[in-house]
Amino acid sequence: MTTFQGEPDSTDEIYDVLGIGFGPSNLALAIALHEHNATAHEGQALRAAFLEKQPRFGWHRGMLVDDATMQVSFLKDLVTMRDPTSDFSFLCYLQERGRLVDFLNQKTLFPLRIEFHDYFEWAAARVDHLVEYSAEVVSVRPVTEDGEIPFYDLTSRDPGTGRTTVRRTRSICVATGLEPHLPPDASLSERVWHNSELLPRVDELVRSGRTVRRAIVLGAGQSAAEAVDYLHRSLPGAEVCSVFAKYGYTPADDSPFANKIFDPEAVDLYYGAPAEVKQSLFEYHRSTNYSVVDMELIESLSRTMYQEKVQGQERLRMMNVSRIREVEAGADEVRVTVEFLPTGEREVLASDLLVYATGYQPRGIGDNLGEVGKLCLRDEEDALRVGRDHRVETAPNVTADIYLQGGTEHTHGLTSTLLSTVAVRAGEIRATLLARRSANSLQAASARG
Repeated sequence: MTTFQGEPDSTDEIYDVLGIGFGPSNLALAIALHEHNATAHEGQALRAAFLEKQPRFGWHRGMLVDDATMQVSFLKDLVTMRDPTSDFSFLCYLQERGRLVDFLNQKTLFPLRIEFHDYFEWAAARVDHLVEYSAEVVSVRPVTEDGEIPFYDLTSRDPGTGRTTVRRTRSICVATGLEPHLPPDASLSERVWHNSELLPRVDELVRSGRTVRRAIVLGAGQSAAEAVDYLHRSLPGAEVCSVFAKYGYTPADDSPFANKIFDPEAVDLYYGAPAEVKQSLFEYHRSTNYSVVDMELIESLSRTMYQEKVQGQERLRMMNVSRIREVEAGADEVRVTVEFLPTGEREVLASDLLVYATGYQPRGIGDNLGEVGKLCLRDEEDALRVGRDHRVETAPNVTADIYLQGGTEHTHGLTSTLLSTVAVRAGEIRATLLARRSANSLQAASARG
């Protein structure tokens, strides 16, 4: 992977696209570019690289619960919706791992989450030549030539050595994923976590032999219910309290018609719809993804509660229609004040653990782009203006491109942060990269002629 300090010596050192972050979205793009380059005629290959601050590929490792399954079909993998013949598909992964027949015998569309993560790692290893790990992007600087901005200079830093590297590119693709969302004034500690840390934290607890008498989980979505279930199974002596404002967990709507909101064609309809229609669609179908739980898990938790009631040993406690009002962290415990909303009655619970299963939020573009973020155009709601091709609209003098994978729910709909359309979106971005480079080449040839 060619790098330079300062100015590049030639256009051969300029990338066509640099990806910031290497989760499933940019992995899908890396595969799409790799497949194009493998068959491209001379001079038609796209020069690409992806920068990832983690030392290796990882996707929500802290929530890879052993028996948790995916909530999307395996056919919505990294490539199949774009190219069913690709050898980067989940089925090709199964064949290589020697499990294709075994998986088919399970009669399911939804693999274990740990298995799908292994599939991602398998795919990432095959495009390893396009990725640099332990490369945290610390700045993106516009490069000005004759009043225009045709390039960006990305500076990355190795967190281990502190060494910095500068790369120049015609476009960047930001796919830095989501970051944990916490309530205002929440403070994390050894006893207070976000659920994204669930597995390593529980493993540490079990290995240390520390006694846990009570654990509290705040949240009403899939991750919250999974955290409640996992803590209940992993800490057999502890009471596990689930606190949420609803009367009960809401089942996820995964019915065939509702799921059409995740179809590639739905993105076109959503993108072209008036603002009020977009908002209506989002509200109508938020139950497909937000603050909802798989019915199978809801029923499992309900059975567990009933069995414990029969046996007279109730460790699983649902504190519904309730909110956490105060958290006081001490040296040996966390005192959590929970209010029962219908009456205003408050109960103070002395707990060993408090887990915030309060979801995730997109990282702001300014967190990744710095001063380049000021070149991006915004609408009347101060949201980024993004084209259908996932390209951010920028000032007229900017010819270098910024693509977003994620953070575009306001323009592209619910699939923005989900796996459902990563393969299709990667194909769309690749097509735009090729078209833009072809147009630039023609323009340059015309200027020389």
